[in-house]
Amino acid sequence: MAALDVIDVSVVIATYRRPAELVEAARSALDQHGPSLEVLIVDDCPGGSAFPAVQSLRDERITYFQMKHPTGGSPATVRNAAWPLARGRFVHFLDDGDIVPVGHYHAATRAFEGDPGAGVVFGQIEPFGTDQSAVRRERQYFERAHRRAIACQRFGPRWALAATMLFDPAPFVCSAAMIRRECISPIHGFDAEVAPVDDVDFYSRAIRRFGASVIDRTTLLRRTGPVIEQANSGAVLAKSYGRMRAKYRTQWGAADYYASKGFARTVLKVV
Repeated sequence: MAALDVIDVSVVIATYRRPAELVEAARSALDQHGPSLEVLIVDDCPGGSAFPAVQSLRDERITYFQMKHPTGGSPATVRNAAWPLARGRFVHFLDDGDIVPVGHYHAATRAFEGDPGAGVVFGQIEPFGTDQSAVRRERQYFERAHRRAIACQRFGPRWALAATMLFDPAPFVCSAAMIRRECISPIHGFDAEVAPVDDVDFYSRAIRRFGASVIDRTTLLRRTGPVIEQANSGAVLAKSYGRMRAKYRTQWGAADYYASKGFARTVLKVV
């Protein structure tokens, strides 16, 4: 990669045996105009299956490496291996099946600059895929979720948004948000023990501490399908959310915890 004085966006892509989708995801980031960027691709496959796909992109802004100890499918662990290497002012954790909308990095960096107190920026999600019934379900879900996120801003960009992430369906997924690089280390990155909602945990902690700005535009084209839906089993989610909530209560106290729960399940429903 050519040396740059300033990198605006570090794109971190954890990938596992999806070379064709990886090429689409990486290309959608590399084709953005305006902000300078680097792309860190971390291959979690023992055989390095993504390497030929990365070579086909032929872009010096890409840094590729394999996990020294492959996880067999733990994105949180893979992302934690990559973010300390990021040099950008802002970090985008992009899933290897998702697409960055045209103009997103320009809009997101402007949103950060317009709200210096915000540690996180996120917006709307537009699902796509071959299963149209799944696309319709996710579109309805994320439209409602975005309205909740907008409503939360009336009550504060930290507490209210964190509350809805802990006690309501999450208003966004990992690839739809970006975070200031200096906000990652204080929250100690991702917690692999709360998979498959480690992204919800990560961003709820970041937002509670550093705040967020919700932008009224599409920030992600999300690939949906059976694999995504089957990952979210009830028992696994219940255990993961239990750990998330216990961590929150320990850090912020019982009063804050129960106030957040009451807000999400009463006031926010009315709003």
